[in-house]
Amino acid sequence: MAAVHILGPAFSNFVRSAMLVCEEKGIDYSVGLEHSGRQYQMHSPEHLSVNPFGKVPVLFHGERKLYETVAICRYLDAGFDGPSLQPADPWQRALVDQWCSALAVQVDQALVRRYLLEFVMPQIVGGEVSMDKVREAEPGVVNTLAILEDQLRDDGYLVGDSFTLADVIAAPMLDYLVGMAPAQPLVNEAPKVQAYVARLKDRASTRRVLVEPVFSA
Repeated sequence: MAAVHILGPAFSNFVRSAMLVCEEKGIDYSVGLEHSGRQYQMHSPEHLSVNPFGKVPVLFHGERKLYETVAICRYLDAGFDGPSLQPADPWQRALVDQWCSALAVQVDQALVRRYLLEFVMPQIVGGEVSMDKVREAEPGVVNTLAILEDQLRDDGYLVGDSFTLADVIAAPMLDYLVGMAPAQPLVNEAPKVQAYVARLKDRASTRRVLVEPVFSA
């Protein structure tokens, strides 16, 4: 049995963030909506019993269960051997925390919930892409990319020269955005973001995690 189980579909950007921490730390893990012979379908009573907000991921570590992506990532980083993904310097750590929070809330809402999912959900549950909603979401994508473009340098990572938990949260959502054809006119206006995603995808961990997704209900 793996040391930890990450509950959730492997295409979820937040599930992928938890997977990235495991890959970076060398933690043996499993992923999916089944654990110890029990199914946890999304929003089912079983799922709500381990996260009353009905979100993923949920981390199983022995008898422990933990939800909220940033908390999971911090726990995995602090609780297991391997390279630290959080700076020792208090100010640098605070900056990483700042970006983790902003990415998990504001950036995820702008890029994933309001924009990318308008293209993805029809693949999962059927239906058609609402181009009205896509156009409504585009200004938020443009603004978010401008904020990231201002933060990034021509090299390094989101906070300084080291790969941190901020990059763990950013990588899956930006990888999806940069790889989506309809988003290219927006992404082309953010060359530093494009170069950043390319640097992220040079890492062994991201090559294993940021693979072509298989969407299913």
